[in-house]
Parts: sequence; structure tokens; C-alpha cells
Amino acid sequence: MTAYFCVLAFLMIFLIEICFVILVSETLENRARDKISLIGKEFEATLQSGADEKTLEDSINRNRIDGINIFLFTAEGELVAPDDYGDIQSILNEVASRVKQEEAGYNITYRSGDAVSYASKIEYAGKPHILFVTYSVSIVRDTVLNLQLYLLIIGLCVFAAAVLVSFAFSKKLTSGLKTMSDTAVLLAEGDYDIQFTNADYKEMAQLSDTLNYVRDEVKKSEDFQHEILANVTHDLKTPLTMIKAYASMIKEISGDNPEKRDKHLQVIIDEADRLTGLVNDVLSVSKLQANMTEVKLKVFNLTELVYGIINKFGYLQETQGYSFMLDIEQNLYTRADEEKISQVIYNLLGNAANYTGEDKTVYISLNSSMDGKRVRFAVKDTGKGISKKDLSEIWNRYYRVNENHNRPVKGTGLGLNIVKAILESHSFDFGVESEVEKGSLFWVDFPCVPAEIEI
Repeated sequence: MTAYFCVLAFLMIFLIEICFVILVSETLENRARDKISLIGKEFEATLQSGADEKTLEDSINRNRIDGINIFLFTAEGELVAPDDYGDIQSILNEVASRVKQEEAGYNITYRSGDAVSYASKIEYAGKPHILFVTYSVSIVRDTVLNLQLYLLIIGLCVFAAAVLVSFAFSKKLTSGLKTMSDTAVLLAEGDYDIQFTNADYKEMAQLSDTLNYVRDEVKKSEDFQHEILANVTHDLKTPLTMIKAYASMIKEISGDNPEKRDKHLQVIIDEADRLTGLVNDVLSVSKLQANMTEVKLKVFNLTELVYGIINKFGYLQETQGYSFMLDIEQNLYTRADEEKISQVIYNLLGNAANYTGEDKTVYISLNSSMDGKRVRFAVKDTGKGISKKDLSEIWNRYYRVNENHNRPVKGTGLGLNIVKAILESHSFDFGVESEVEKGSLFWVDFPCVPAEIEI
């Protein structure tokens, strides 16, 4: 990380210096052009005002102090001023190539070699003359070189500071990351008592909070898995034991007695059905979670479906004194996967039967909305209810409220998770309303469609 940061800092400093040098060079050269152009025009004004030779010489000498040379030639190439300059042939040749053939009033500013020059053709003392002003850019070049040297020194200092800062920062950051990495290894090994702590930076603190949340969820999931494994093991063991016991009884005792044999065989069949239900629950939730099941939509009579499932719970009324209070509207149709919706309604009714109060009453309703667009199925128990902190958990896989009571409808704790997965695959609205000691109400909204629609 330090290496990347240093490379980035070096590139940024390098680019800044290059841009600065180019900008300064261009700026200084443009200022030089403006300056000699201005001086040239001022000298032209001096000439046009009829100044004598002494005034011209003073003006030329004054500008020489600033590194600017001024020359005045006749149109024939004779040097008028200054009178103390040596070889001017090369200057004369350059000026002649630029303005000799031009009309009076023409001027030009240009770069030639290491100088910026201004040349113009003017009228002086009634005759055409050529004015030439030149300024060496070597001064600009020297200034830029000095700036480059200063920038290099500053850049090296900034780079050194960047290296030190990045090293300190990366050491502190990597130290925190290494601590979190070591803690994560402990979490992977099953130690759920670890704590991710790193508050040096806001982002690291947020990451620590997220990892602590993941730890809690993983621990909760593992606890749920242990619980469901214990539940499934127990629920599988009981019917298997019953099947083996009654099979032995048929073999050894009731094989020749038709009445006893049929009774014992019925127990075996019932327990086999129970095993099938347990296995189907586990398979269903696995397939739903993996999105392996296809939703087969069709229009069907939801009222008849609900009545048919309620009839399956008739044994609870006959043997255990349960009461099912019905408020069901006739001939309500919906469009959904009938087989999966059967699972939803069966699981919700079974859940209500398991958790209803001592009065053993379950309220079931199926009614259309005022606008006729929805059908709401609701089932209410009179049990102990669900606390607010548990409401968001009841749909989770393996979740089961910890209560010690007899459950007339046996299950694996997967029922509500299956309900959630099926309804979400249909994009149906559903929910639960509950208050402690006042029972719970589970509801599902189905689309209401006419019976004649065919898919």
C-alpha cells in the first residue's frame, strides 16, 4: 500500500511541476511579447512627436537596462540609432526579411531563436524608417530553470513527507486490518465470543460493527440449525420407533388377528405419513431457498381450497375439543400456484392450532376487499402472542418460539419460513399482528380474479 501511495504522490508532483513549468514559460513569454510591443509603440510615438537624436538615445539606453535593445534603420538599411552598436548586419537582414517591403504602419511581434522581437515600418522625419525592438528570452529561460530547481527541491520534500505519512498511515491501517483478520479466523473456527473492535477510523468502525452483526447472525443461525437438527432427529426417531414396534407386534402378536393387525398397520401408515411430511418440509424449504421450484399459476376457487384444508383439521375438533370459528365468503377466486398456496394455508392453520390459548379456539376468515381487487385470508389464535422483538424473527428458517406446551400439529419449525418463501415467490403481501397475552393474527392478501379467466 505504501508503494502505491508513493508512486501516486510522485506522479502527482511530477505532473504539477511539468504543468507549472509550461504555464510559467508560456506566461513569461507572452508578457515579454506584450512588453516589447508596448515599448515599440511608445518609441514610435516618440519618433512621430519629432524627438531629436539625444532623446532617442536616452530612450534606447533606458530600455537597455531592462535587457531590451531598440534599433532604428532607414529604409535603405542605414543604422540611425543607437550609434554605439557593433555588427548589425544579421539584425538588418532579419528586419529586412520581415518588414522592408511592407507599407508604413505595418508591425509584427514574433519569436526568433532565443529572442522575442517587434518590428514595424514608420514615417520619421518625412522618410520611411524601420523600427526593431528585441528582448532575449534567455532571461525567461533562466527564470524557468530557477523555478524548476526550487520546485524540484519542494517536490522532494513533499515526496519525503508523503512517504513518511503513507508509511505511518498504512502501518496503522494494516495493523487494524491484521487484528480484524486474526479475529475473523477465530470466528471461522467457531469462536463466537470474539469481538471485532477497531475505532481508529470511521470506516473501520463501521466494518467492525458489520462483522459483529455477521458474527451474531452466524451464531444465531448455528443455534437454529442445532435446534432444528435436534427437532428433526427427535421427530424422525419417534415415528421410526413406532413403525418398528408395531411391525414387530404384527409379526409376533397380531399377524393372525385381522382386527388388531389392521389397527397396527394403520399406526404404521400414519407414522409413515408423518415421516413423509417431515421430509417434505425439509425438502420444500431447501428448494424454495435455492429457487429451484417453478411457480405454476392458475385460477382456482380459494374458498373451496380453504374449506378443504380446514376439514383436514377436523380430528382436532373430534379428539381434542378444538373450535374453528369461520367467516368465509363463498366463491372467491385467485390466480396462484394452488399446490403451494395449500402449503401456506395448512402451515398457518397448523401454527394457529399449536399456539392458540386454553380455549382451543382458532378464528379463520376469507373475505374480499371493498374495491373487489384483493382477497384477505386471516387466521387468529388466542395464545400468548409474540413480543415485538420476536416479530421480525418468526419468519426465519429454524425459528420457533420457546414454549413448553403440547403441539397437536407436529412440525419441524420450518412452516413459517416455507410460508414466507412461497408468498415472496408470488409477490403477495403478508404479515402478522400480535400482542402479548392477546394472541396473534397472520394474514395474506391474494389477488381477486373472476372465475371465468383461463390461463
